[in-house]
Amino acid sequence: MDTTHTTHHSTTQRPQVKPNFHPVIQRIFDKREMGPKEISEFLSWDLKAMPSLTSMKDVDIASKRVIEAIENGEKIAIYGDYDVDGTTSCALLHHFFKMIDVEVGLIQPSRFIEGYGIHPPSIDKALEDGYKVLITVDCGITNNEAADRAKEVGIDLIITDHHKDARDVMPDAFAIINPNRRDEPADSELTALAGVTVGFALAVQIREDLNAKGRNIPSLYSLLQFAAIGTICDLAKLNPTNLKIVRHGLKQIPTTQYHGIKAFFTPEERQRGFVPSEKLSFNIGPLINSKGRLDHPEKALQLLTIEDDKKAFEYFSHLEICNKERKFIQAEVFNSAKEQVLKGLDGSEHVASIVYSPDWHEGVIGIVASKLVETFKVPAIVFTNSEQKGIIKASARSAGELNLFDCLAENSDLFLKFGGHKAAAGLSMPLENLNVFKKNMQSTIASVPAIQRTVQNYFDIEIEPHEINPKLLKELEMLEPFGMGNQKPIFKMRGFRLDSYDLLKDVHVRWNLSSIKDPKCKLKGISFNYIGKWGINHPEDTYEAQERNQEELTAYFTLGVNHFKGNQYIQLMIERIES
Repeated sequence: MDTTHTTHHSTTQRPQVKPNFHPVIQRIFDKREMGPKEISEFLSWDLKAMPSLTSMKDVDIASKRVIEAIENGEKIAIYGDYDVDGTTSCALLHHFFKMIDVEVGLIQPSRFIEGYGIHPPSIDKALEDGYKVLITVDCGITNNEAADRAKEVGIDLIITDHHKDARDVMPDAFAIINPNRRDEPADSELTALAGVTVGFALAVQIREDLNAKGRNIPSLYSLLQFAAIGTICDLAKLNPTNLKIVRHGLKQIPTTQYHGIKAFFTPEERQRGFVPSEKLSFNIGPLINSKGRLDHPEKALQLLTIEDDKKAFEYFSHLEICNKERKFIQAEVFNSAKEQVLKGLDGSEHVASIVYSPDWHEGVIGIVASKLVETFKVPAIVFTNSEQKGIIKASARSAGELNLFDCLAENSDLFLKFGGHKAAAGLSMPLENLNVFKKNMQSTIASVPAIQRTVQNYFDIEIEPHEINPKLLKELEMLEPFGMGNQKPIFKMRGFRLDSYDLLKDVHVRWNLSSIKDPKCKLKGISFNYIGKWGINHPEDTYEAQERNQEELTAYFTLGVNHFKGNQYIQLMIERIES
């Protein structure tokens, strides 16, 4: 790990482990069975305590080949996936090569033309454009045909990826850097890296090798901003290594020198100095993804590589317009998919939501699958027509602890293409296989105990109204970043009254609560898209049940801060209130 410049950084904001945590924070640690040693490791910012990123196989030979290309004036290109991880990976390597005064080509496929991964036609195009070294980021581990074609035409293909090594044999590439390749240790912390950090590892090695040759390459610390965005938005597991990478990346964002990253933040947000990971997952990620979902991803990549504030604002505006369009299309597809699921409910157990329509927009089926999981609490697989006649493609999302990749793999003889990981996957197959697939998948999933394949109504700890205070909010920030493997704590609370509620835009609810023990203790809450949610009572029914039967209410929520016109107040992000 490149830690030049970082010793100073890693001490400035490192939270001190101390025994006098807010009682709620201490209960969270107790629930997670964390003692002083685990707490200290979890809160650590120490980059030197990470396993070496450059210990992955083939990093050294890839670095040597890149340096040789630089010295011989051979053209190098970066080829990245069209999602946030792929886009941030391309941007990170673009900025890295700029630091060492090397111009590289940037290539991103379209979801709708080339599809996911790297394929022989892209190799032919790279040959035509005169590239001698092609570095993939966030894709390539299953693209054996592209590797064969590269070898055939004399292009050295360097694959950097983090996806599952799922083919019978690995691609015959010049180098494969992937913590999840079959011959890497399965228990390594590096297996959780996002694609962007695998690309970063190659940059670290190239920098070390160039410095050993007498060059003086500056620290790569600032590139961790891209790693943070890619890691959070790709739902990489936040183990100790990823926690450190994201913390250091987030810490730099308020004073970022990258015009494209700056564009996502208002001056007020940057002045606060603290960037919550939710800003990445709910705002930056969807905006970067929106272009790749609807047409070509290049505007997002141009934004992240641009050197000019004005241009950055222009590209950012493009993403905002595109994201609005994406939301509109997504809402239409989701409502249609939900109707299909509801029509199919026949009183027997609902094991999985498997839906298909020929005209759904391919770019949003992944988000729609996630929303179906959220709604019905079971795995979801959403199919639509592909460009090819008679071929359909799907995005699949798991629920609970279910390894959906393994369940799909049992039916892989029905597929033309298939890839992904435990929680999310994509596939394509002939339309004629759909009914057999549905039947098989339902029975494969049903054979797993229900508790493992459904979203459980879960909360971390119970909390009392008076415990919600600024000290708690401040200490919750210490537990950041939140994401896969370090979920934002969900609280359960009783002992309060629902004083009133307001409907906003007919679908959102603003709640006004007060403590029963101490009516002066007032709390504000918000629930987005609450009205009409599957299996949830209308606030009016909840209020009437409280008044009529003197029933005690229970709320489930996370905590946040609402910044409004220069003021800030604690806000409960309420998932549901029930009697």
